[in-house]
Amino acid sequence: MDKNDSHILPAQSEVFENIAQQIRLARQTIFVSANRTLIDLYWRMGQVISEQVKSAGWGKSVVSQLAQYIAQEIPDVRGFSDKNLWRMKQFYESYSENEKLSPLVRELPWTHNLIIMSRCKSDEERLFYLDMCKRESLNKRELERQIDAAQYERSLIPAKLSPVVRELSPLEIKDTYVLEFLGLPESHSESELQRTLVKNMKQFILELGHDFIFVAEEFRLQVGFQDFYIDLLFFHRGIGALVAFELKVGKFKPEYLGQLDFYLEALDRDVKKAHENPSIGILLCHDKDDEVVEYALSRSLSPTLVAQYQLQLPDKKLLAKKLQELSHNHE
Repeated sequence: MDKNDSHILPAQSEVFENIAQQIRLARQTIFVSANRTLIDLYWRMGQVISEQVKSAGWGKSVVSQLAQYIAQEIPDVRGFSDKNLWRMKQFYESYSENEKLSPLVRELPWTHNLIIMSRCKSDEERLFYLDMCKRESLNKRELERQIDAAQYERSLIPAKLSPVVRELSPLEIKDTYVLEFLGLPESHSESELQRTLVKNMKQFILELGHDFIFVAEEFRLQVGFQDFYIDLLFFHRGIGALVAFELKVGKFKPEYLGQLDFYLEALDRDVKKAHENPSIGILLCHDKDDEVVEYALSRSLSPTLVAQYQLQLPDKKLLAKKLQELSHNHE
């Protein structure tokens, strides 16, 4: 074959792809190994500084001298300013006594660790975001958005589920979904909501959870001689089931559940594959009365749940107040 001929023969295609995949894996292994080595170095530096502060009374001036010494002796390295050295000390002291967290921090880049360390107030919250970063491979911007959206606090507020859905443990459902990235005004139509969700599907799935796979919008169901359309249809890998989303821009009404139940029945009869689990329905409303939702779902045998969405980032003080009220009610 001429060296200028770019055509790849079928017999070569598999070999070429195998080589490319090996390169990708090697690059990822090199990155992970290098990152772990760097984090281990920062950990040891933090440990030394922490011990010297306690035993030898090191202060700002000594740490500044150390930063200057490193800059003079190893001028081609970056990241060892006096400010960063103090961060290494804080990093070590924040995680050294927690056997669950200390291995996780070595899996993330230094920037991610700094964000989690500085913005999270408890070990439980730090564990939540460390695990999320590792599981969903969040970049820096995505991590900051998840913290801004109070994912941890919202995960502590139980969603309103039917008895059937409560048994589906791999399905992580929130009481409220934050959709500030849509840029919609408070007054909007269901078609506008659906259109902007599809347009921002990557961010929507980040909000839903990494196991959701988008299937279609306006998914057509044919029952008898009539056509019906599901607003958004997903597949959830964790539970192996189709998930139908119905969007409502107003307040929750109990009669909405009947429509969703009908869609789930049609999905299970005509769309679901034999090896898949029964379909699930999520009714996403702009507002809901929790007591009305509880009454509507209490005797339901349908795999449905009701959540609401909001178009602004949550107020963490209000979330903290709601969590206190929930805790008080369960005592």
